Amino acid sequence: MTPRKPFVLVLLALAAGALAAGAWWYTRGNQSAADVLVLHGNVDIRQVELAFNANGRVAQVLVHEGDRVRKGQLLAAIDTERLASAVAEARARVAAQREVVARLEAGSRPEEIRKARADVEAARVDVKNAELQYQRQQELAAKHYVSQQSVDNARFGLDAAQARLKAIEETLRLTELGPRAEDKRGAKATLAANEAALAIAQRDLAEGALMAPSDGVIENRILEPGDMASPAKPVITLALTDPLWVRTYVPEADLGKLRLGGSAEIATDSYPDARYGGWVGFISPTAEFTPKSVETQEVRTTLVYQVRVFVCNSRNELRLGMPATVRIRLNQPAAPAGANRCPEER
Repeated sequence: MTPRKPFVLVLLALAAGALAAGAWWYTRGNQSAADVLVLHGNVDIRQVELAFNANGRVAQVLVHEGDRVRKGQLLAAIDTERLASAVAEARARVAAQREVVARLEAGSRPEEIRKARADVEAARVDVKNAELQYQRQQELAAKHYVSQQSVDNARFGLDAAQARLKAIEETLRLTELGPRAEDKRGAKATLAANEAALAIAQRDLAEGALMAPSDGVIENRILEPGDMASPAKPVITLALTDPLWVRTYVPEADLGKLRLGGSAEIATDSYPDARYGGWVGFISPTAEFTPKSVETQEVRTTLVYQVRVFVCNSRNELRLGMPATVRIRLNQPAAPAGANRCPEER
């Protein structure tokens, strides 16, 4: 029995050591778990359905599904021959109306005024001649050389000549005054309307080209060359690569542990060895019932709050809907300004 005693003591010592180590690891693990909030969710992005803001037949589509595009890049175009003709027609209307406005602003030409004055002088001569004719007829009628009808005719001729003179004098006055102010304002209003129509036609022509509003990836190519396009019919679906976030949910008990701008670490099953930096960018102000897609240990009817943890995706590895695990270290110090951005964005 004696020889076995040291062996038993050694076993007891090893067991005690293992128990102490286990207790130490257990304590450390609990402490680590208490300092880190672990959330589960899915990668999410924004999607944009791009359409022409004009009607026409699609002439070309320059991108395919999966292509990465930059902001301002030409994606597709429609046949703009009809739109170009509309611009030319509108431009011609504007040019013609500008001439009308210029003519009204300039007023009567000197030649027109001189002609009107000459017409007045000619009318005065006619009046003078009618007066002489009337006088002669009166003298002849007094000597019974002509009938009273001749006198009356001469009188009517004089009245007509005087009326013509008055009308021509009014025409001279109007010519010297120039166009009415109302006519000028009306011509300018017509010019403004024509210029607005030209601007609309030019905008429609420019919108015959479909540009990328932001950096992203082509998700769906809906229309093809030859299809009819309209503002209500999307041509391309664009998945925006910035911003990119993990949509997750936090129970009410853990809500007070989060802080906007707090740093986070994101991991995925697709790239188990990769870690992505991120930050808490949004905490919903309203509660909702736990979505079925959220894997938590709480009861499904437990109220949770949606949280968006923005992710840095410089290696372009994260995809829409990809499951992700978010670890947020609690009790973080206040982040400096600009810290909650990806390195390439700072």
